[in-house]
Amino acid sequence: MKQKEINELTTPEIRERLATEKDRLVTMRLNHAISPLENPQLIKSQRRDIARLMTELRKREMNENK
Repeated sequence: MKQKEINELTTPEIRERLATEKDRLVTMRLNHAISPLENPQLIKSQRRDIARLMTELRKREMNENK
């Protein structure tokens, strides 16, 4: 997910997407523990997407408080 896509989402959509992505990461980690994923870099990519979502959410919260 690109930053441009994240900027276009509304705050509730970001929260919903964040929950979905976190669930997806847990599933990927469990699957990787049982049998290795074909591309383990997907876990890294997933973590970065979550970080991008959390950063954008925090940025919006800070802008509301000003």
